[in-house]
Order: sequence, then structure tokens, then C-alpha cells
Amino acid sequence: MLNRVTQGAATGRAVSLEGDRSARARLVIIVLAVVLFFTFLASLASGASDASAFAVLKELLGFGGENALSARDRIIVMDIRLPRAVLGVLIGAALAVSGAAMQGLFRNPLADPGLVGVSAGAGLAAIAVIVLGGTSLAPLTRVFGIYTLPFAAFVGGLTTTLLLYGIATRRGQTSVATMLLAGIALGAMAGAFSGLLVYLADDRQLRDLTFWGLGSLAGATWIKIAAAGPIIAASLIAAPFIARGLNGLSLGEATAAHLGVPVQRMKAIAILTVAAAVGASVAVSGGIGFVGIVVPHLLRLLIGPDNRYLLPASALLGASLLLLADSVARTIVAPAELPIGIVTAAVGAPFFLWILLRRRGVLDL
Repeated sequence: MLNRVTQGAATGRAVSLEGDRSARARLVIIVLAVVLFFTFLASLASGASDASAFAVLKELLGFGGENALSARDRIIVMDIRLPRAVLGVLIGAALAVSGAAMQGLFRNPLADPGLVGVSAGAGLAAIAVIVLGGTSLAPLTRVFGIYTLPFAAFVGGLTTTLLLYGIATRRGQTSVATMLLAGIALGAMAGAFSGLLVYLADDRQLRDLTFWGLGSLAGATWIKIAAAGPIIAASLIAAPFIARGLNGLSLGEATAAHLGVPVQRMKAIAILTVAAAVGASVAVSGGIGFVGIVVPHLLRLLIGPDNRYLLPASALLGASLLLLADSVARTIVAPAELPIGIVTAAVGAPFFLWILLRRRGVLDL
């Protein structure tokens, strides 16, 4: 009997140690940080120039003087590629963290800003500013200046998120089926109004909207980073503060409240964080889908569902994947450029189908 108890205690300890993935999560975060560093360098060095990654690194660190890069390569790297890479890091991190936060908020791994209409709502507001910013919305443009577009997209994303949560949640319980159906309906409504605005656009606005709608980092400038960067950065900084609340919410709102989680305040912060991050991202890059569902799901399989580690890991992996997708978009049809939304959709859509099949038990994985 004593031997059995001892063996059971030892087995329980082994199971506990095996189930604790915090050490693995910390290691994964360190590895992802290193991967992001090299992906960032590769993004700066890839393309139609002779600049090597080592030369770019010396230029960034100021070790090479005037001999690190030629005058032409310095302009290409510092004025074109660097703001594009910085914007890619910000948007990739924002979309991935938003996806992880929405999945924690709705307690379902299928939640994603692009799939449930949040991105469409933010896009509608951004399109309205692009098309009507010089006429009907001119007073708004004069008040907010360069922040008009990200602010409008934030309001659009926030409105859609609040509507979605209100429709899908009843008596503290969120219906996944209702969430997905409501997201489809809200996305369709936003798409209809967006189509009307596109119809009213002139030729110049129409060309911009067509490319912008597919998602792209081609128009990245320091001005856009100055407009959207602070909003995205504030969202990324706020996200870790809701990690423990999201962990408690995974047990249900009633249980989370009994554990001392300020449920309503935490949900409000989560909704504002997602709306701000998605809105600012959509405003400067257009529609880039599936990052918010692919990244958190991959990491959840690897390091578990603990949001204390899932959120920072999602930011790092999301930034790396978007930089990689942007490099592919710039080089696969060179000298032309493929919209980055096409690349992420080509990878993300099959992955989303795999998740659905896996959850139904069709795939024995």
C-alpha cells in the first residue's frame, strides 16, 4: 500500500511537472526574439540592392561609417525598407496579440478579428475617411490631422467588437455559432457600405483602395508610423495586463469573478485593446487576414494556453511571420509586388480549415 501511494505521488509529481510548460514557454519566447531579430535583418537586406545583412547591421549600429552602404543602398534601406520593416513588426504583433486576446475573451480558438468582422468594420471607417475626408468628413480631418485615419478605424473596430460581443453573449455565456454568424453578417454589412464608398471614389482613390483592400506595406512611411505606431504600441503594452484576467475568464465569468478577477473591467480593456490595435493596423496596411488565428493557435499547441506567455510569444511570432510574408510578397513576382494579404490568406485559409477539421475529429491528430 505504501509503495503504491509513493508511486502515485511520484507519478502525480511527474504529471504536474510535465504539464507545467512555463520553462518551455520562456525558452520559446527567447528563441522567437532571436528569430525576429534575424528576420528583421533579412527583410532589410532582401530585394533589388547589393546590401548584405551584415552591411545593413553595421549601418544600423553606426559601426561602418560612410563605407557600410553605398549612397543608393543607404537610401533604399533607411528610407524605404526600414519604415516598412518597422511597420511590419508593429502590425504583425498587433494582429497576433489581438487574435489571442479575442480567443481568450470569447473562450474559443476560432475567434479572429478578420473572421468575425472587426477588420471589416475598421476598414469601413478607414475607407470613409479616404473617400470623404476632403468633403463630408473634412472637419474631422482638420481636428485630428494625421491621426484621422487610425482614429476612425479604431472607432469602426470598437463599434463592431461591441456589437459582436453584445449579440454573441447572453447571460454571461458566449455562443460560438452566434459569434461566427454575427461576424459574417457584420462583415457583410461593412462590405456593402465599403462597396458603396468605393463606387463614389474617384480614379486616384480607387487605385489606392483596390491595392489597400488586399493588404500591403508598400506605402509605409515614417509619417504613417508616427500616426499608427503610438496606438499600436499602447495596445501591445496594455495586453499583458489582461493576461491573468483572460486566464481566469477561461474558467467562465462566474468562476473568474469568484477568483477576484474584475470581469467587466477586464473585458472592457480587452475590447478596447483589440479595437485600437486592429483599427490602427487596418488604417495603414489594409486588410491582412489570418495572422490573428494562425499565430496564437500554433503557440497554444506548443506552450499551452497561459496568456502570460501566449500574448508576448504571439507578438514576436506575428511580427516575424508578417515580415516573412512581406519578403515573399516583394520577391515572388519581382519587379512587381504581390499584396501581402494574398500571401497570408494563401497560408492561413488552409490552416483555418485544418483547425476546423481537427476540432470535428476528422483528422486524427
